[in-house]
Amino acid sequence: MTFAAIVLAGGRAVRMDGADKASIEHAGQSLLEHAIGALLDAHEVVVVGDPVRTTRPVTFCRENPRFGGPAAALLTGYDALVQRPTTLGVLAVDMPRVTPWTFRRLHEAAAGRDGAFLCDAEGRRQLAGVLDAGRLDEVRPGHEAQHGMSMRSLLAALDLGLVSPAGDEGRDVDTWADLRDL
Repeated sequence: MTFAAIVLAGGRAVRMDGADKASIEHAGQSLLEHAIGALLDAHEVVVVGDPVRTTRPVTFCRENPRFGGPAAALLTGYDALVQRPTTLGVLAVDMPRVTPWTFRRLHEAAAGRDGAFLCDAEGRRQLAGVLDAGRLDEVRPGHEAQHGMSMRSLLAALDLGLVSPAGDEGRDVDTWADLRDL
């Protein structure tokens, strides 16, 4: 099994005054470094967002047109991979409490399914998960339909497991208060 991953880092961050979330620091590292660290087991990582200095080699790309939403970013990043994986990880850059152990649990939960995603404390699916790449190929729309498509719509036909968070790993940073509260 090969595992590659996409980091979603190209949003507008409206509730953070348009800040570049990938560059924001938490606990001595940028949010992007936290995300890349969580994907330690991936043989290849593509970051969909503007280039930011990293300690691990990654590929940067942007969806076209920009700001097409997480589904468009996921598919753009998937198309930018050098080698097609068996399993594809997806992680929003603003989830610094996700770890390699989180992704190992997601892989276990995806056994016999099309994938699995982390949920938050209220049971809502978060942008941290794994997908069977072949099944993603089967459900993806044409390029024109990707811009503005919701992740929920893209993944609606897939059988996805939900994994409850351990501690704060299901929390994301949508506001400056969220960052402070971490």
